[in-house]
Amino acid sequence: MKDTYKIEVDCANCANKMEAAARKTDGVKACTVNFMTQKMVVEFSDGADKAAVMQSVRKNCRKVESDCEVFI
Repeated sequence: MKDTYKIEVDCANCANKMEAAARKTDGVKACTVNFMTQKMVVEFSDGADKAAVMQSVRKNCRKVESDCEVFI
């Protein structure tokens, strides 16, 4: 299952860092971040709790880029 989330990030390199961090999160099967549209598309693993996974994604993204935002 895929969902799209609005994000706020200042530069393309930061968006790449967010994408890498999200991909390493448990429950995320795949993730792409588009800096130009300020959107993150997350594909969840089967049986994953989307709300819990997205909280972890937000936390992991802030570890690599403290001023980013993922709107859940």
